Amino acid sequence: MRQISLHDTARTRQMHILTTRTDLPAAEIRYRMGSRWRQENHYRYARMHFDLDSHDTYRATDDDPSRMVPNPAKKPSYAQVEKSRRAMQYAEIVADRELLAISSPPPGTRTVVTNEMINTINADVHATQSTLTAALAAHQMIPARLPLAEVNPGQQVLDTETKLIHHAIRIAAFNTAQTLARAIATDTGYTRADDEAHTLIRTALASSGDIIPDHDSGTLNVRLDPLPAPRHTAAIAELCQALNDTNTVYPGTHLTLHYSIKSHG
Repeated sequence: MRQISLHDTARTRQMHILTTRTDLPAAEIRYRMGSRWRQENHYRYARMHFDLDSHDTYRATDDDPSRMVPNPAKKPSYAQVEKSRRAMQYAEIVADRELLAISSPPPGTRTVVTNEMINTINADVHATQSTLTAALAAHQMIPARLPLAEVNPGQQVLDTETKLIHHAIRIAAFNTAQTLARAIATDTGYTRADDEAHTLIRTALASSGDIIPDHDSGTLNVRLDPLPAPRHTAAIAELCQALNDTNTVYPGTHLTLHYSIKSHG
């Protein structure tokens, strides 16, 4: 295995990655691990803020009847096997205790242990062994998976197309929030960016504002209302300036996006 270590001297942080991939350079492995973390962070963040697990539609379609699913009869069959195994173990403990008792007479006495006595003591052991063998055979005869039509005929599932479309929108919203939060940390003087960037972006995106197209100047003016805290408003104003410097054209138009914060007056 390989170990890829990253030392962040600015944050006094270390990161260590173990991998069996020997065909990729260290930078590629670091990039792929970062992408993996980004996906995990997306699902965690989306469940909290984008209602990822909601029912986006109640329209249902028939499930694939040939899809192989776990056989529900397998679980109680295995429970019976475990019950028989515990019974056999208990019978063996009792038999061992009785054999020890008859083979250890008090000092000064003699005893004779016959085959009949041993067979009587081990009778429960043999019976439970037979029960366990039968339970194992019955369990192995039951198939682990069956077609859905045999397990739950007529099963329906919620429509997946709408869910996938909504997921794409949520992923785009997540990427937007992540990018804006990163811009708060890199393009503004907001001192609490490391702890409050995402909260600030959520507050700004949820606030009100105006969208006014100006065809004469070729701009699409997005004017946001001031936020409750002056320091938050100042940080968003700096973010607006950073976004304006990109000269982004609104898709489908010739209008350049221009962001600003309304004055309190």
